Amino acid sequence: MRQKVLHKRTFLFLEQLILKHGAHRETLNIKEAKDGIDFFFAARNQAEKFVDFLNSVVPIKMKKSQELISEDIHTSTKSFKFTYSVELVPICKDDLVALPIKIAKEFGNISPLVLCHRVGSRVYLVDPSTLQTAEINAAVYWRAPFSSLADTKELVEFVVIDIDRTPTRKAKWHLAEATVARASDLGVNDNTYFTRTHLGRFLQPGDSVMGYMLTGTNFNNTELDAIEASDVYSSTVPDVVLVKKHYQRKHRNRRRNWKLKRMAKDEGELLPKKADQERMDNDYEMFLRDVEEDEDLRAALALYKNTKPRTGGGRTDDAPSDAMSVVDTDDDGDDDDEVPSINLDELLEDFEELDVNDNHG
Repeated sequence: MRQKVLHKRTFLFLEQLILKHGAHRETLNIKEAKDGIDFFFAARNQAEKFVDFLNSVVPIKMKKSQELISEDIHTSTKSFKFTYSVELVPICKDDLVALPIKIAKEFGNISPLVLCHRVGSRVYLVDPSTLQTAEINAAVYWRAPFSSLADTKELVEFVVIDIDRTPTRKAKWHLAEATVARASDLGVNDNTYFTRTHLGRFLQPGDSVMGYMLTGTNFNNTELDAIEASDVYSSTVPDVVLVKKHYQRKHRNRRRNWKLKRMAKDEGELLPKKADQERMDNDYEMFLRDVEEDEDLRAALALYKNTKPRTGGGRTDDAPSDAMSVVDTDDDGDDDDEVPSINLDELLEDFEELDVNDNHG
């Protein structure tokens, strides 16, 4: 299974779905690989069942190949190794996407410049300036593939100067007109930017918000060039696209009352260097923050009560299969007041942990 992106957020999400549904139970081994993960099975039907599961939860394309391993000429018995190459759509949650104009017209004439607000069995897109949405399935995507214009690595922090909410609402979104300034510009210059945003429900003047800076940025993207050259869409390209509210955290690794299970994977020859390990830890921390901040994402996962929090990062090299991963900080009571918390009634009991610690069991 592969995805051609520079972070592991989609794999972290998919790992949680695999664990929740027990889709990995028949694997012989799970091994880290460049740009993805390899899953090994003893039988062909087990691998096909796993591919069917992947196809039901994320947009993929699959190619199958087979290799003759051995042949008994006396019994005409042959042994084959079957390989299923699965590629995930390289569009991730919170990515800024410049759609091909033809595809935008096919989906209700939505603006070609959209945000990916969720990845499930389809790629779910929203136009933050109108709240119009589109759902692109794997077949449509792979017929005419396109890439993200920008991903979360390129997010910029802005401060909300003013916000005026409109009557337009859709699901959890509330359309608003906002004036923002880059956090790095405060006290340096008076530059402000006007934009329409779907985040009216969440933002107040003075709040920090993460977004993409379009004005003055060279993206070198053919789809964006086509939008800017279009008589119809060129005027719809904003200076700034706001993505999500930014919560100021006093600690990088906050004390959490919940935890996630992790799969034990064989790193093989891909033992991470220090820089790679820091990047992986950072990706995991960003994923944990997504879980805290996004109710829809949280509803799809299995979260467990963290009855024995410990200090340290989210990963242990010698963790057993399905080991718990906990991110924690010192217990000094100095918590981040505005950071979303998860209610205990959303958490599951960790029965494995209870069995281990029950002296009467």
